[in-house]
Amino acid sequence: MSVTNVISPALAEQVARSCLCRRVQRASRSVGRRFDDAFRAVGLTNWQFTMLMALSVQRSRSINEIAAELGMDRTTTTKNLRPLERRGLITIRLDDQDGRVRRVALTQEGNQLLMVAVGAWQAVNDRLAAALTDEQLEALRTALDTISDL
Repeated sequence: MSVTNVISPALAEQVARSCLCRRVQRASRSVGRRFDDAFRAVGLTNWQFTMLMALSVQRSRSINEIAAELGMDRTTTTKNLRPLERRGLITIRLDDQDGRVRRVALTQEGNQLLMVAVGAWQAVNDRLAAALTDEQLEALRTALDTISDL
């Protein structure tokens, strides 16, 4: 059986050249690997660092608030918080006013680990930023924020 409706090489090349999803995913994997390598020494992944940082700005946040900030669904957020809770880096408890809401807070141990991890983050972040001009860096941040907010 032969297939007559196939993607032409020209169309495949056009999609590869212009696909935003492919470029963002490739860049995300490259950036994520660099941060994962840096955080390995403190026993975190780049996502765990991001989640702990989201908790560092407030005493306690709901799982829904964390999920919304990080662009994740509630179930995935809960799944990613569990290892942090088991390690004693965060606490998860029921809200005092609404028993359906779970509040997440950074523990003292989590805060201490986060302070160490910030040094690793800074080094990698600075190296990545140095590959771009100030104008490119600002344009990248603006473009990513715009896409995220669609």
